[in-house]
Amino acid sequence: MSTDTPHHLAPWQVITGGICGLVLTIGLARFAYTPLLPLMQAQAGLGDAAGGGLAAINYLGYMSGALLASWLDDARLRHRIYLAGLLLALLSTVLMGLTTHPLLWALSRYVGGLCGAAGMLFGSGLVLNWLMRAGRRPELGLHFIGLGLGIVVSALGAMALSAWHLDWAGHWLGLSAIGLLFLLPAWGWRPPVPPAVKPGHGDGAAPSRRWMGLMIACYFCAGWGFVISATFTVAIVERQPLLAGRGPLAWLLVGLAAMPAVFLWDRIARRIGELKALLLAFGLQTLSVVLPALSGSLVAALAGALLYGATFIGIVSLTLALVGRRSPANPGKAMARLTLSYGVAQITAPALAGSLAQASGSYQGALWLTAAVLLVGMGLLAALLKEPEQAQ
Repeated sequence: MSTDTPHHLAPWQVITGGICGLVLTIGLARFAYTPLLPLMQAQAGLGDAAGGGLAAINYLGYMSGALLASWLDDARLRHRIYLAGLLLALLSTVLMGLTTHPLLWALSRYVGGLCGAAGMLFGSGLVLNWLMRAGRRPELGLHFIGLGLGIVVSALGAMALSAWHLDWAGHWLGLSAIGLLFLLPAWGWRPPVPPAVKPGHGDGAAPSRRWMGLMIACYFCAGWGFVISATFTVAIVERQPLLAGRGPLAWLLVGLAAMPAVFLWDRIARRIGELKALLLAFGLQTLSVVLPALSGSLVAALAGALLYGATFIGIVSLTLALVGRRSPANPGKAMARLTLSYGVAQITAPALAGSLAQASGSYQGALWLTAAVLLVGMGLLAALLKEPEQAQ
């Protein structure tokens, strides 16, 4: 495949290519692990601690990619890394189904994390840069529909493959085949390489150090809330005696809630401001964590999944677009610096949650701890609202 940028793409092609890139690099390279975790625990001997450990390794890869993104300024190199991420996302998913060796699983999860960073930071930065240069509204809501769609694809794919009575390895290979369908438009309609920007060219003053520090700390809390549910939603549901077999349904609801929510959060932010919209999203995500902790019912599990899907997407989209617009010459680099704190949470939270679950036989402790972290995030947002520079 050629790495040259395609010319004369229509706007809908650039947007669709970016969405397909997120489905592949996040929805499958990362999120396929969530609906397949219970199956791997039942058939491949994967324990709670090892399951959480593999998720932590995935986010170690993600943070490594974020570090790389925070250093790179060369637009052409960033574009090439994004394309490499598309290919490696597919290969890392295939690898999970071809081996039972823990080190190769760990390698797959690490590479999958790198690919997630390529999609979220390099790809999203390219799309946001294109939106600003094309004179369009610099919001990432439409682009991030790829996150919700990726969850839907991984959930429906897992449910369909289960209906065919495939084992855990067959599920990974089947989802890889689905990934190939998204690789083709993601590659063919990839965002173009942005032109060089003269030094000093910008779009207003950069945020103050204190403002950025509070936002980074807040995004750490968001990362903690995101990763616990992203990793263990299906496993938490499956562990309830009366809910066995309903896990993929809960994961499907996460994706279905996320897809329309991307538009809703953009509209809320236009009406009340981005920071107040973020505060609302944090509050609702806290509720999504508390519901399954309070009750083991199917209603609580599904309501929590719906709320989680509807809120995590808003937090990611609003935050990354907010900081990306502050650095129009290289939005992906600004996003990456903020994302490093998100990555730290993504490494520590799943490993700790898996260990707590294995020690106690329940995810209750991990859920309550996650709710407390999200409340801290709300406090940080409240402090941000009092700052003179609110980056509206």
